[in-house]
Formats: sequence, structure tokens, C-alpha cells
Amino acid sequence: MDFTFTDDELAFREAISRFLMTEAAPEALREIWETDSGRSPDLRNKMAEQGLTALSIPESAGGLEMGDVVWSLMTQELGYYGIPDSLSDTAYVAAGLISNLPDTVAEKATWLEQICDGSLRVAVGHPVNPLVADAHMADLILLANGDEVHAVPRAKIEVEHNPSIDSSRRLMRVMWETDSSTLVAAGDEGRKLWQQTLDRGALSAAGQLLGLAQRMLDLSVDYAAQRKQFGKPIGSFQAVKHHLADVAGKIEFAKPVLYRAAYSLQQGDSDASMHVSQARLACGEAALLAGRHGIQVHGAMGYTWEVDLQMFMKRSWALESSWGDRIFHKSRVSDFVLAEGAALGPGQTFGRS
Repeated sequence: MDFTFTDDELAFREAISRFLMTEAAPEALREIWETDSGRSPDLRNKMAEQGLTALSIPESAGGLEMGDVVWSLMTQELGYYGIPDSLSDTAYVAAGLISNLPDTVAEKATWLEQICDGSLRVAVGHPVNPLVADAHMADLILLANGDEVHAVPRAKIEVEHNPSIDSSRRLMRVMWETDSSTLVAAGDEGRKLWQQTLDRGALSAAGQLLGLAQRMLDLSVDYAAQRKQFGKPIGSFQAVKHHLADVAGKIEFAKPVLYRAAYSLQQGDSDASMHVSQARLACGEAALLAGRHGIQVHGAMGYTWEVDLQMFMKRSWALESSWGDRIFHKSRVSDFVLAEGAALGPGQTFGRS
């Protein structure tokens, strides 16, 4: 079996990376953070022009109809460049939920078309997240009331800003009243949609954490090559090399776990939720280690506003509690592993016996 990415997938990732390298330099990000909204409509429109908002949209609505595996690559790029925009919440998490709504929802096709062209910003208020990212700018907010899924227009909610250690995040506490006119799914159907949404959100967070880990490692390597002590670059000292090598190892071990989870989710595997939690844990551990060792390499100056490391380190800390914290995901993995007759061992990889 061939588990490598296609040339088209890798080429698309490379094109997005080159685009974000130009449009989302750290200096530009700092300027965006200091605006009232903390968001750049211009950057969002440019990302839509690059096709990012169309990735998950069905071809019938003008999209590219790509799956979770491609998003496991794209979210790494969003994390690597610290994009101050909940793009994946709209274009991946919300788009997936809306695509799976019953066809009886009259606005479904319109919403998908508007996400595709970048004109609709959607925020997702899953019960696992007490705060909703970017609700202050969203045109539509998907909210839960038990197993019910409600699509609520911005005019029907009130928001209260909640500060974050990460200046790029805009977290809101949402107040709203349930209304039958906003109900789009309920019962078993609603429960299934929220479960799928949780898995997509956790997979998105995992991909961003892995991208953040790689960026923090790259910054630490560059700094270690330039900073000198006793007349030598600190990167030549064995202790520093070991720190950076430990991070590189964590990242490389986390990648296949992320891709396995994306493949499992895309194929509708019955164990997809467990695989997603594995990926969330592995990528989170890589990001935490990258931040900790990055600070040790940079010294105390790594916390300061002028140094780029702090931007990505704080974002990784904030994402750690998004779409389920470590206790939540460890519980999902342990429930699977400790279950009677659990399908464990290399013979179960990708369903092979």
C-alpha cells in the first residue's frame, strides 16, 4: 500500500507555504494583532483567492472537495506561520458540519457557496470549548443546545471578550436564546454531527500544533547558529544539540500519527476518534517540548515581544486546551486501549490483518 502524498497535494502545500511566507511575516502579524478586531480582511481575502476556503467544499458548490488528509498538511502551514485567523474553523470544521446537514436545510447550498468564495465567516461553538473563537466577526455561528445544532446569525447573539495569553486569539463568551428558527439538526443526527465536528476540530488543532513545533525548532536552530558564547556559536555545544535533536525526534514521530488520524477520519473509520486523540496528544507533546527547549536555547529574551519565538510558543500554549485538553484525549485513548477485545498491535494498522 502507498501512503505517500500525491504530487498535487505536495505542490499545493508548497504554493500555500510560499504565499504565507510573503503575506504573513512576523512583523505583519504583530500589526494585525494590535488592531481592534485582531484580524485582517485583506489577508483573509487573499487566502480565499488561493483556494484555502474552497478546500472542503463539494464541487457542486464550486469547491475543490478535498478531504481531511489535505487539511492535515494545510493546518501545519497555518500553524507554522502563526496565521491570526480561525480560517480552519470556517473552511474545514464548519464546512464539514454544514456539508453533512440534511438537504432539507434550505440555506445549506448558499452557506457552502459563500464559504467557498470567502464571503461567509463561520464560528463554531462546540460544547467542549467554553469560549468561541472569532465569534465577534462571524456572520454565522454554529452552536449546540444538547444534541441540537443551531445555525445562529450574528445579530441574534451577544459576545463578551475573554483575554488570552496568545495575542492572536480572539475568544468570546457567547450569549444567545434558543430559537426553533435556527435549528438545523437534532437527536441522533445532531449528536453524530457534533462528534464529527469535535474530531475535525481536534485534528485541526493537532496539525497547527505540529506546524508551530516545527517553526519553534527552526527559530531555535537559527538562533543557536548566530548566538555566540566563549567565541563559538551555542549550536556547537553538545547540550544544545541534544535539546534540538529531542524536538526534531518528537516532530518526526508525531507526523505519521497525524496522517493516520486524517486518513482514518476521511475513510469514516469506526476508531477515528481514538486516532484523532492520539494525534492531538502526539502533536501537543511536540509543541510543548519545542517551546520549552526553545526558551532554554534563547534564554529569558525568548519571552520578550521583540523575539519571534514568543509568538508561536504562546499560540501553542493556548491551543493546548482547544478542542479538548490532554485529560480529555488521554481518556478517549485509554477507553479504547483498555476495552475488551481492543484491536491493538501492528497487524491492525490501516485495517490489515
